[in-house]
Amino acid sequence: MQAISQMPVVPVALTIAGSDSGGGAGIQADLKTFAFHRVHGTSALTCITAQSTRGVTRVDGLPVEAIAAQIDAVVQDMRVQGVKTGMLLNREIIAAVVERVKSLEFKNLVVDPVMVSRTGAQLIDDEAVTLLRDVLVPLGAIVTPNRYEAQILSGLQINTLDDMRAAAQRIHKCGVSGVLVKGGGMTGELRGVDVWFDGDCLETLRTVTVETRNTHGTGCTLSAAIAANLALGQDSLTAVKNAKNYVTEALQFSLEIGQGPGPVGHFFPLFKGGGLSEGKIS
Repeated sequence: MQAISQMPVVPVALTIAGSDSGGGAGIQADLKTFAFHRVHGTSALTCITAQSTRGVTRVDGLPVEAIAAQIDAVVQDMRVQGVKTGMLLNREIIAAVVERVKSLEFKNLVVDPVMVSRTGAQLIDDEAVTLLRDVLVPLGAIVTPNRYEAQILSGLQINTLDDMRAAAQRIHKCGVSGVLVKGGGMTGELRGVDVWFDGDCLETLRTVTVETRNTHGTGCTLSAAIAANLALGQDSLTAVKNAKNYVTEALQFSLEIGQGPGPVGHFFPLFKGGGLSEGKIS
């Protein structure tokens, strides 16, 4: 009788975020990203959205008890090595997630502080913004704000690369271990340029600029890729650089689907016939 080969041990990552019915962002993007990185993805839904490439038509928050129960069900059965948070919608949900994060002492926590869209539209109310900024962000190993979120977290206006650097350093003072200020909302030569600061290393991260309108889900995908890389045992800066490379390649194979901006192409190796190239960030 032929022996069954031992399967490799696969890391586990958890996304605590909202659902995107169009499949481009939220937990759908997160789980695709985890799978690409050969990490088993688990999820705790915080809200359900009715959305497509044309926009969001409805949002329903889940009961906080249901959110906490989902998190507990995962961690009581599996060893979770990477966690990310996405859309938390309101103050009550943020408070419930904070309580579980503190109780379970998550180490590799990536906080995607979903507060303001890349176009500057505020997505959650002021009380929720305050709680996320003052209580959840300091618990993170890495926080990944876009331009407008970084302005809220730092209290600074961001128009230049020096502004991004100053904001990253000020956000770091709140207690989070690593800060990645994203340049997707910047203009000109700064579009897509990110700034990393971890208390010692202040680094500007650049990749090639991909000209496409199909950028839906890039923020979710980036934070999920960072969480997956942390679960794989990478150090924070390496996890960030590899995640940024992943998003860049996925943008190069973004999907022209629907009537609005489509999502990035999570399964781009099926198109190109190879794996992810490393070491592209300068």
